[in-house]
Amino acid sequence: MIKKLKKLTLQIFAGANFAVVLLMLFVGFSDRIDPEQYPLLACLGLTFPFFLVANFLFLGFWMLFHWRKVWIPIAGFLLAYVPINIYMPVRMMEEPPEGTLKLISFNVCGFGGKGAKVKDTFGNIFSYLTDHQPDILCIVEDNDTWRHSDTLFAKHFAYNEKVSIGNKHGWNNHIGIHSRFPILKSEYIPAETVTGVNGAIAFYMKHDNDTLLLIGCHLENVHLNRIDRAQYKEILKGDMKGDTAKAESRDMISKLSGAFVIRAKQAKAVHQYIKEHGRDKSVIVCGDFNDSPISFSRHTIAQGMRDCFSESGCGLGLSYNQKGFNFRIDHILCSPDITPYHCYIDSKMAESDHYPVICWLKMREKP
Repeated sequence: MIKKLKKLTLQIFAGANFAVVLLMLFVGFSDRIDPEQYPLLACLGLTFPFFLVANFLFLGFWMLFHWRKVWIPIAGFLLAYVPINIYMPVRMMEEPPEGTLKLISFNVCGFGGKGAKVKDTFGNIFSYLTDHQPDILCIVEDNDTWRHSDTLFAKHFAYNEKVSIGNKHGWNNHIGIHSRFPILKSEYIPAETVTGVNGAIAFYMKHDNDTLLLIGCHLENVHLNRIDRAQYKEILKGDMKGDTAKAESRDMISKLSGAFVIRAKQAKAVHQYIKEHGRDKSVIVCGDFNDSPISFSRHTIAQGMRDCFSESGCGLGLSYNQKGFNFRIDHILCSPDITPYHCYIDSKMAESDHYPVICWLKMREKP
């Protein structure tokens, strides 16, 4: 009787493990699902770490109680290698060789940081960025004007340009490029937006004798206000009653799905722009995508590109640092002729609600 019960229990656990593996694969490759066609499925990528952890737990269970079944979670990890490597690459960080250029992409939250929690947000961020001496600095929400930030950055960078991506309700959002390479021109990439202050800007820069196309992104916001965020945290903690939690969850999923749809349109516009204007150029795309690594927008823009963190980073690399919303939503992508090195998120710079993304890029020498 005990043997039969043990056998049945192991069969149930094996079935559950198979289900977790299948769901992990489905969710891991859900970044191919277009939110415009299936908006409710667009949120699936956010659940990927839960299935990843569940499979790890099954691996530990089989190692302790029935080691012959460890092939199930191991097979799951192998089959899901692509999304796992995108979400959480594990490798030794390779030091950049000589001749690389250093890029920093940073959403500075308008240099407003976390309000009263930081006394001199602008000074701290400005000192950090200038001390790091990047060759190219892409600032999302480069909105500070009353401190004459443009004049200050011009003392450290030979070429500076700040372009508006929208003005709504008196809030003008900018993407700024500060560089040691000449900026030839810039233009807005037309795309639908609900907020009126999100989108992407293409900057054309001279690098040696070639033209480098850098696209700075600040894709559609998630559309969750402070109340929504507080309720989300209550749901995670289990502090909200069942019926209320269900109603709030449905409302939140609806808002998230709507934002996924808009970001999908913006990502398609960026991808199409690269196809039309980046064929004979080295291309870099960076900034705040407002989407996790397992998302349609990142996958769409990354087609034909290299994901710098996935190829040269290590770990989760969480770039958005608000409690309960810890994801990597800031990305750096580059064209195949560029090799990324030592891409990482610097969590020590905590004056903004985002952490900066830093990467070294080696441009291929052309004949």
